[in-house]
Amino acid sequence: MTSGVQAAHGKANHRRGILLLIFTTILWGTSFSLLKQVIGEISPAVILAVRFTIAAAVFLPWLRKLDAALIRDGALLGCLYFAECATAVLGLETISANRSAFIISFNVILVPIFAACLGKKLPVQVIYAAGLAIAGIGILSWEGGGWDRGDWLTLGCAIGIAAYILALEVLSPRHATLPLVAVQLGVMALLSLAWAAPQLAGQLTAIAQHSNRFLYIGLAVTATPIWTQAIAQRWVAAHEAALIYTLEPIFAAIFSFWLLGEQLGVRGVVGAILVLTATFWSQQKS
Repeated sequence: MTSGVQAAHGKANHRRGILLLIFTTILWGTSFSLLKQVIGEISPAVILAVRFTIAAAVFLPWLRKLDAALIRDGALLGCLYFAECATAVLGLETISANRSAFIISFNVILVPIFAACLGKKLPVQVIYAAGLAIAGIGILSWEGGGWDRGDWLTLGCAIGIAAYILALEVLSPRHATLPLVAVQLGVMALLSLAWAAPQLAGQLTAIAQHSNRFLYIGLAVTATPIWTQAIAQRWVAAHEAALIYTLEPIFAAIFSFWLLGEQLGVRGVVGAILVLTATFWSQQKS
């Protein structure tokens, strides 16, 4: 009887984790349009410094009780997250938001590859679903053209995301969620402030002009998703999380249409259907 209750509880937590990750991708989907609007006026280093400092400030109360293991694990996660965000925003200087979303979504393939290298066995349907998701994202987002510096930087972001997802799967169950998030964000804020220090004073006026956007990006796009990820990946495996994150370009396209007036044509609709199919397929029992 006890095992049956535990199994039911585990399934309920898994469903909660899936819903939290979908909510996370919705929040991320709003970021591309907002960042593209800001990046022409403010440097990538300053964008990250303001974004991460606002997010870290929210979690300051949970930095009171720390231990060596929490600091070590939180710092590792913070460094990975900072690296992925830095390469993504640097890439956005020279490539479009849609192209960026497509390249970043390659993490859906990288996560099972890295997991297999670490000795994990994955269901065959996950591999097929990942391939279908990449095809859908390609149809939805790909604009053609050769690769340049921005593309390579964005690919580095995809690698960082895959490493972060796998690390979070291992580390999040070891610690209370809020202190782990607080350490992560603290490390991210310190790294970004060190990077942005020479440029901050000269861009204060532009920061003030975009204060509402930065508050939203810091609180809704940064602080909240890091928290929801840390909770959800206690219950959802890394390869499942990576597949759910492929929903991000769909939400990015929706918000681009809403905020920027960009159109989603037939190709975009077909790509979105493939991504949704892949996500649904990955959740079915083999």
